[in-house]
Amino acid sequence: MSDLARWFEGPEALETPAYVYDLDEVGRSHEALRSALPEAAELYYSLKANPHPAVVATLLDAGCRAEVCSPGELRAAVQAGGDPAEMLYSGPGKRDADLADALKTGVRLFSVDSPYGLDQLDRVAGDLGADVRAVVRVNDDTPAPGQGLTMTGVTSQFGADVRWVLAEPGRFGARPHVRPVGFHLYMGSNVDGEDALTAQFTQAVDTARRLSAATGVEPELLDLGGGFGAPFARSGVRPGFPHLAERLTTLLSDAFAGWPGRGPRIAFESGRYLAGTCGTLVTRVLDAKLSQGTPVVVLESGINHLGGMSGLRRLPPVVPDLITPAAGEPLTGVLVAGPLCTPLDTWARTARLPELRPGDLVAVPNVGAYGLHASLVGFLAHPLPLEVVVAGGRVTGTTRLALHRHTLLGKDKD
Repeated sequence: MSDLARWFEGPEALETPAYVYDLDEVGRSHEALRSALPEAAELYYSLKANPHPAVVATLLDAGCRAEVCSPGELRAAVQAGGDPAEMLYSGPGKRDADLADALKTGVRLFSVDSPYGLDQLDRVAGDLGADVRAVVRVNDDTPAPGQGLTMTGVTSQFGADVRWVLAEPGRFGARPHVRPVGFHLYMGSNVDGEDALTAQFTQAVDTARRLSAATGVEPELLDLGGGFGAPFARSGVRPGFPHLAERLTTLLSDAFAGWPGRGPRIAFESGRYLAGTCGTLVTRVLDAKLSQGTPVVVLESGINHLGGMSGLRRLPPVVPDLITPAAGEPLTGVLVAGPLCTPLDTWARTARLPELRPGDLVAVPNVGAYGLHASLVGFLAHPLPLEVVVAGGRVTGTTRLALHRHTLLGKDKD
């Protein structure tokens, strides 16, 4: 906290609240994950975790490709220097206009979730005179163990059920302007153990081989997804995977022995692991009081800046760690709230904190992924946090999202 505080105190202090992104930490995270994967594997950065241009550019410069799933993410990836020809455009539902925009930008690889998705992509590509490649996203038969968020083996908008592909392989074949080149299997997210990661990748590879044998398609590209875990809004460090590269190299070598060449290209995806530990939310205390004998702290930030739908109890609630330079004997049972005009705007009801006063700084660690960009920033229209980029121990840039950009359609009448 002391390193951060120097930028938020004094006559030239940066304003709060602010998300601070440490690009040196982004580089360290990339190096750690890259070393945990087979040398020849491709690595996509999932912009949904954090599309800030400096974060994206750092990862692209390090060798990542961009995985995008919206027009906004595509623009962010291009503006950060990404090559559209190397991007993967995914997502369970795509508008014709979004596909056309991606094709005009130069994207030529799409993840598709159904026969209709293939037909739609073929139609839009045909209208533009483009030929594209697709990986068919597959919803496996059973969930893989050890996941923070299960994304396969259950009823899902993501992918086509394995039994569907096996029963009607012709519906997932080539179209005049779309050539399926492989499969996309994303089993789950926020997995922090090598055994669980190896198990899910083993299951994905086995499923891909079953599909290949049944359909007669030998994939050129196999996207095994990711799920690499990292701490979120809590103190801690990213997990290490010292033996994962060796285990995956053996798995893939055994699985594709005898295939033409060296087998399919293998790709992995990550957002949380690459960006999560780079970010810290710095905010201030607005009020401190007792209510019914309980200490209450009101912050500049609440569920509008961190926690998203979990703040409205639509997902498991986020209970962030709060780091503060304040000294003194900790108070227990502290209610920590944000500034929104709703009793749902709480981060914690039984926090343990030192006595805080209005103006004190507090910080939430490890929110570089699914922080500001996954929050309810439009709810009650409070000012958005500043986004601060640091590298080499100094501030290199500040930006702020534009929240309300209203466009007047038509003309007012007298």
